[in-house]
Amino acid sequence: MPDNCFRSPAAPARGESFIKIILLLLAALSVPCFLTGCQSPPPAPASPPQASLATRNNCYSLLYQLLDEQKDVSFLRFIKPEHRDVKNLVKRIAAASGAGAKLLKQFARADQEIRLDDIALPPGEASTRDAIAATKKKALLGQSGDEFELTLLLTQTEALNYAWHLAEVAAKNESQADRARALAGLGDQMADLYHQVFALILSKTKPLAANTPR
Repeated sequence: MPDNCFRSPAAPARGESFIKIILLLLAALSVPCFLTGCQSPPPAPASPPQASLATRNNCYSLLYQLLDEQKDVSFLRFIKPEHRDVKNLVKRIAAASGAGAKLLKQFARADQEIRLDDIALPPGEASTRDAIAATKKKALLGQSGDEFELTLLLTQTEALNYAWHLAEVAAKNESQADRARALAGLGDQMADLYHQVFALILSKTKPLAANTPR
Protein backbone atom coordinates (compact mmCIF):
# COMPACT_ATOMS: atom_id res chain seq x y z
CA MET A 1 0.00 0.00 0.00
CA PRO A 2 1.43 3.37 -0.91
CA ASP A 3 2.65 5.52 1.96
CA ASN A 4 0.47 8.40 0.94
CA CYS A 5 -2.60 6.32 1.79
CA PHE A 6 -1.99 7.03 5.51
CA ARG A 7 -1.74 10.86 5.02
CA SER A 8 -4.88 12.75 6.02
CA PRO A 9 -6.31 14.63 3.06
CA ALA A 10 -7.25 17.52 5.39
CA ALA A 11 -3.75 18.10 6.75
CA PRO A 12 -2.63 21.60 5.81
CA ALA A 13 0.48 22.18 3.83
CA ARG A 14 3.37 24.00 5.50
CA GLY A 15 2.77 27.16 3.45
CA GLU A 16 -0.90 27.29 4.43
CA SER A 17 -0.03 27.02 8.15
CA PHE A 18 2.36 29.96 7.86
CA ILE A 19 -0.35 32.11 6.21
CA LYS A 20 -2.83 31.27 8.99
CA ILE A 21 -0.31 32.31 11.65
CA ILE A 22 0.21 35.67 9.92
CA LEU A 23 -3.55 36.24 9.72
CA LEU A 24 -3.97 35.45 13.43
CA LEU A 25 -1.21 37.93 14.35
CA LEU A 26 -2.80 40.65 12.25
CA ALA A 27 -6.16 40.00 13.91
CA ALA A 28 -4.59 40.23 17.37
CA LEU A 29 -2.89 43.52 16.51
CA SER A 30 -6.15 44.99 15.28
CA VAL A 31 -7.94 44.42 18.63
CA PRO A 32 -6.56 47.53 20.41
CA CYS A 33 -7.52 49.65 17.40
CA PHE A 34 -11.02 48.22 17.50
CA LEU A 35 -11.41 48.87 21.23
CA THR A 36 -10.09 52.43 21.12
CA GLY A 37 -11.49 53.41 17.76
CA CYS A 38 -7.96 53.91 16.41
CA GLN A 39 -7.87 57.35 18.00
CA SER A 40 -4.68 59.31 17.59
CA PRO A 41 -3.33 61.42 20.51
CA PRO A 42 -5.09 64.80 20.84
CA PRO A 43 -3.21 67.58 19.05
CA ALA A 44 -1.31 70.15 21.07
CA PRO A 45 -3.17 73.43 21.65
CA ALA A 46 -2.69 75.67 18.66
CA SER A 47 -1.17 79.08 19.11
CA PRO A 48 -3.64 81.97 18.72
CA PRO A 49 -4.22 83.05 15.12
CA GLN A 50 -2.15 85.99 13.97
CA ALA A 51 -5.25 88.12 13.39
CA SER A 52 -6.45 87.47 16.95
CA LEU A 53 -3.02 88.34 18.33
CA ALA A 54 -2.94 91.60 16.36
CA THR A 55 -6.43 92.53 17.59
CA ARG A 56 -5.46 91.76 21.17
CA ASN A 57 -2.27 93.84 21.04
CA ASN A 58 -4.07 96.74 19.39
CA CYS A 59 -6.76 96.67 22.10
CA TYR A 60 -4.10 96.41 24.81
CA SER A 61 -2.30 99.45 23.38
CA LEU A 62 -5.39 101.62 22.95
CA LEU A 63 -6.69 100.64 26.38
CA TYR A 64 -3.35 101.34 28.06
CA GLN A 65 -3.08 104.75 26.39
CA LEU A 66 -6.60 105.67 27.49
CA LEU A 67 -6.23 104.44 31.09
CA ASP A 68 -2.85 106.12 31.43
CA GLU A 69 -4.50 109.43 30.51
CA GLN A 70 -7.59 108.83 32.64
CA LYS A 71 -5.58 108.21 35.78
CA ASP A 72 -4.80 111.95 35.86
CA VAL A 73 -8.38 113.18 35.37
CA SER A 74 -8.78 113.89 39.08
CA PHE A 75 -6.06 116.57 38.83
CA LEU A 76 -8.71 118.86 37.35
CA ARG A 77 -9.98 119.45 40.86
CA PHE A 78 -6.90 121.57 41.49
CA ILE A 79 -7.92 123.84 38.59
CA LYS A 80 -11.71 123.88 38.85
CA PRO A 81 -13.90 123.45 41.93
CA GLU A 82 -16.37 120.57 41.80
CA HIS A 83 -19.31 119.44 43.89
CA ARG A 84 -18.51 116.61 46.26
CA ASP A 85 -20.45 113.95 44.32
CA VAL A 86 -18.63 114.80 41.09
CA LYS A 87 -15.26 115.00 42.83
CA ASN A 88 -15.66 111.61 44.53
CA LEU A 89 -16.76 109.88 41.34
CA VAL A 90 -13.92 111.37 39.30
CA LYS A 91 -11.44 110.25 41.97
CA ARG A 92 -12.80 106.68 41.69
CA ILE A 93 -12.44 106.82 37.91
CA ALA A 94 -8.85 108.00 38.22
CA ALA A 95 -8.00 105.28 40.75
CA ALA A 96 -9.58 102.50 38.64
CA SER A 97 -7.82 103.78 35.51
CA GLY A 98 -4.46 103.87 37.25
CA ALA A 99 -4.91 100.33 38.54
CA GLY A 100 -5.95 99.14 35.07
CA ALA A 101 -2.91 100.73 33.41
CA LYS A 102 -0.66 99.11 36.02
CA LEU A 103 -2.27 95.71 35.36
CA LEU A 104 -1.61 95.97 31.63
CA LYS A 105 2.03 96.89 32.27
CA GLN A 106 2.38 93.80 34.46
CA PHE A 107 0.98 91.64 31.66
CA ALA A 108 3.44 93.16 29.18
CA ARG A 109 6.41 92.58 31.49
CA ALA A 110 5.44 88.93 31.93
CA ASP A 111 4.79 88.25 28.24
CA GLN A 112 6.99 89.76 25.54
CA GLU A 113 4.31 89.14 22.89
CA ILE A 114 2.04 91.74 24.52
CA ARG A 115 2.48 95.15 22.94
CA LEU A 116 1.40 98.40 24.57
CA ASP A 117 2.61 100.64 21.74
CA ASP A 118 0.67 99.08 18.87
CA ILE A 119 -1.78 101.96 18.39
CA ALA A 120 -1.94 101.51 14.60
CA LEU A 121 -4.51 104.22 13.87
CA PRO A 122 -5.04 105.54 10.35
CA PRO A 123 -3.64 109.07 10.01
CA GLY A 124 -7.10 110.54 9.57
CA GLU A 125 -8.34 108.89 12.76
CA ALA A 126 -5.27 110.00 14.72
CA SER A 127 -5.65 113.62 13.56
CA THR A 128 -9.36 113.61 14.37
CA ARG A 129 -8.68 112.32 17.87
CA ASP A 130 -6.11 115.05 18.44
CA ALA A 131 -8.61 117.67 17.30
CA ILE A 132 -11.31 116.30 19.63
CA ALA A 133 -8.89 116.25 22.57
CA ALA A 134 -7.89 119.87 21.91
CA THR A 135 -11.56 120.95 21.75
CA LYS A 136 -12.38 119.18 25.03
CA LYS A 137 -9.36 120.71 26.76
CA LYS A 138 -10.33 124.21 25.61
CA ALA A 139 -13.91 123.70 26.76
CA LEU A 140 -12.94 122.40 30.19
CA LEU A 141 -10.47 125.20 30.83
CA GLY A 142 -12.90 127.87 29.65
CA GLN A 143 -15.91 126.74 31.67
CA SER A 144 -16.86 126.86 35.32
CA GLY A 145 -19.60 125.77 37.70
CA ASP A 146 -22.35 123.45 36.49
CA GLU A 147 -21.32 123.86 32.86
CA PHE A 148 -17.80 122.65 33.64
CA GLU A 149 -19.07 119.68 35.66
CA LEU A 150 -21.49 118.61 32.93
CA THR A 151 -18.78 118.80 30.25
CA LEU A 152 -16.39 116.85 32.46
CA LEU A 153 -18.97 114.12 33.09
CA LEU A 154 -19.81 113.89 29.39
CA THR A 155 -16.12 113.38 28.54
CA GLN A 156 -16.05 110.59 31.11
CA THR A 157 -19.01 108.76 29.55
CA GLU A 158 -17.11 108.71 26.25
CA ALA A 159 -13.84 107.55 27.80
CA LEU A 160 -15.40 104.93 30.06
CA ASN A 161 -17.59 103.53 27.31
CA TYR A 162 -14.53 103.15 25.09
CA ALA A 163 -12.43 101.57 27.87
CA TRP A 164 -15.27 99.18 28.72
CA HIS A 165 -15.52 97.80 25.19
CA LEU A 166 -11.77 97.79 24.54
CA ALA A 167 -11.32 95.58 27.61
CA GLU A 168 -14.11 93.26 26.43
CA VAL A 169 -12.62 92.82 22.95
CA ALA A 170 -9.13 92.33 24.41
CA ALA A 171 -10.51 89.63 26.73
CA LYS A 172 -12.17 87.77 23.84
CA ASN A 173 -8.88 87.72 21.93
CA GLU A 174 -6.71 86.78 24.93
CA SER A 175 -5.65 83.11 24.90
CA GLN A 176 -4.52 83.04 28.55
CA ALA A 177 -7.54 82.33 30.76
CA ASP A 178 -6.31 84.27 33.79
CA ARG A 179 -5.56 87.38 31.75
CA ALA A 180 -8.89 87.08 29.92
CA ARG A 181 -10.72 87.00 33.26
CA ALA A 182 -8.79 90.03 34.51
CA LEU A 183 -9.61 91.97 31.35
CA ALA A 184 -13.28 91.01 31.58
CA GLY A 185 -13.27 92.23 35.20
CA LEU A 186 -11.66 95.50 34.13
CA GLY A 187 -14.35 95.88 31.47
CA ASP A 188 -17.07 95.31 34.08
CA GLN A 189 -15.48 97.95 36.31
CA MET A 190 -15.38 100.49 33.49
CA ALA A 191 -19.02 99.68 32.63
CA ASP A 192 -20.09 100.20 36.24
CA LEU A 193 -18.33 103.57 36.39
CA TYR A 194 -19.90 104.54 33.07
CA HIS A 195 -23.38 103.88 34.45
CA GLN A 196 -22.56 105.82 37.63
CA VAL A 197 -21.52 108.83 35.55
CA PHE A 198 -24.63 108.54 33.40
CA ALA A 199 -26.86 108.43 36.49
CA LEU A 200 -25.10 111.49 37.94
CA ILE A 201 -25.63 113.40 34.70
CA LEU A 202 -29.34 112.58 34.82
CA SER A 203 -29.60 113.71 38.43
CA LYS A 204 -28.02 117.06 37.56
CA THR A 205 -29.90 117.72 34.31
CA LYS A 206 -33.40 116.84 35.54
CA PRO A 207 -33.66 119.88 37.86
CA LEU A 208 -32.40 122.10 35.04
CA ALA A 209 -35.03 120.67 32.67
CA ALA A 210 -37.76 121.19 35.27
CA ASN A 211 -36.83 124.86 35.72
CA THR A 212 -36.63 125.57 32.00
CA PRO A 213 -39.61 127.72 30.87
CA ARG A 214 -41.83 126.05 28.30
